[in-house]
Amino acid sequence: MAIRYLTSGESHGKALMGILEGIPSGLPVSSVGIDIDLRRRQGGYGRGGRMKIETDHAQILSGIRFGKTIGSPIALLIENKDWQNWQDVMSVTPLTPPLNKGGSKGGLVASPRPGHADLAGAVKYDTHDMRNILERSSARETAMRVALGAIAKKILAGFNVKIGSYVIQIGEVQSSSRIGRDKIQNSKQELLELFKNAEKSPVRCPDKKASAKMIRLIDKSAREGNSLGGIFEVFVTGIPIGLGSHIQWDKRLDGKLAQALMSIHAIKGVEIGMGFEMSRKSGSEVMDEIFYNREALSVKRDEKIKLTHHASHITHHGFYRKTNNAGGIEGGMTNGMPIIIKAAMKPIPTLRKPLSSVDINTKKPIKAAYERSDICAVPAAGVVGEAMTALVIADTFLEKFGGDSMAEVKRNYNSYLKYLSKF
Repeated sequence: MAIRYLTSGESHGKALMGILEGIPSGLPVSSVGIDIDLRRRQGGYGRGGRMKIETDHAQILSGIRFGKTIGSPIALLIENKDWQNWQDVMSVTPLTPPLNKGGSKGGLVASPRPGHADLAGAVKYDTHDMRNILERSSARETAMRVALGAIAKKILAGFNVKIGSYVIQIGEVQSSSRIGRDKIQNSKQELLELFKNAEKSPVRCPDKKASAKMIRLIDKSAREGNSLGGIFEVFVTGIPIGLGSHIQWDKRLDGKLAQALMSIHAIKGVEIGMGFEMSRKSGSEVMDEIFYNREALSVKRDEKIKLTHHASHITHHGFYRKTNNAGGIEGGMTNGMPIIIKAAMKPIPTLRKPLSSVDINTKKPIKAAYERSDICAVPAAGVVGEAMTALVIADTFLEKFGGDSMAEVKRNYNSYLKYLSKF
């Protein structure tokens, strides 16, 4: 493993913290660049009141000097402004008198929410106050993941690798802008255009008509005290062939990406490329046929020359596909096509009209606890998906082209490109 990272902190604690290790020296990094993605994560129609309180800013505590990495672990801190309102509830030292039973902000949390970590966590960690569980299991933790992922994106951007996302479904509303499931082509130009349009949408959907329907559905859900889930896609363009490996289960890139995306709060399903759709079709319908064009390879080297649609798939080696049903990964390795990942997010389990539950102390029926929450967080989850994808891809990239400095990584990378051009 080239990159290691850890996050720490509670939702209403004083701050979130993160440590990122394995970043080569000489990479330009600034809080300004990190904060751009933090703002993208905070946006999205359907977010709750917490986002009106927080203005996330990444403080760089170590690992950066004069605007560049120095090779040592990078430590980041994001303050929770809402902590000012929760100092007693989240006190590090014992309170006198202790918190009362019942209630939420003013007392112990004893009524677990269906679909949340509350009950399983309380049993596992032997606590009858589920605030000990919900504070860390909260999706607030993903703010630090996005901050760390922004640094990983910075590494990849230096090699013209781009990562983006867009929402393709909220509730039952689907975008018609998504590349069709039965014939995924996904050229770099198409994906970047979808991403550009999505960034203009309040729900991060590239389809204007679907965006309007999604907003209306979110409004309806809010009036009903309900919540919504959905599906987003993450893409990676410019990635060379041969990252990852087939030789062991834990070296397969698709496996690493699936784990990373599934680790995001409320994500219940992950697909690479066509995913489950492949199971309903024959092999001849879904396998991405292989072509070769040596002339297009020479064109690829000149960024000033506009490539044809098919030639735009070619990555340094002359081989290309006319479709991308595999989502850019075959046998656990990149095949030179854009990586396409879909992730399905369940509805937020915290509901303004709570579902039935049981008090873990009295064992009597009770309504589930309510914590201030989002109606729909799918647009934000896509940004988190970008961060997790970036961390995995950057780790795999540095594992392949590793060096202690960015200059060394670039030398190794350029040497690999020369090898590919002669293959």
